[in-house]
Amino acid sequence: MRNCHAWTVREEDQVKREIRVTKEASRWRFQSKRADVESWTYHEKPLEADLLLFLDVLERKYSRRRASFGDITLAKQMLAELHAP
Repeated sequence: MRNCHAWTVREEDQVKREIRVTKEASRWRFQSKRADVESWTYHEKPLEADLLLFLDVLERKYSRRRASFGDITLAKQMLAELHAP
């Protein structure tokens, strides 16, 4: 079974955007799709806001035993890489 997490946010222009994150080869892969666009956008480096929301999703799932501590650690490493020069 794939390790997949998804949620929806509303953009500033009130259009919904779905974000999916899957774990592939010990790395999180982010993709998003706006409601007014037909194709998915794959992100090599995720937006910081999406990564912070993802950490929140993982921490809530971890408290319900639906995610592992290793998953949270990988996401925090990605956040640290975004802030590295």
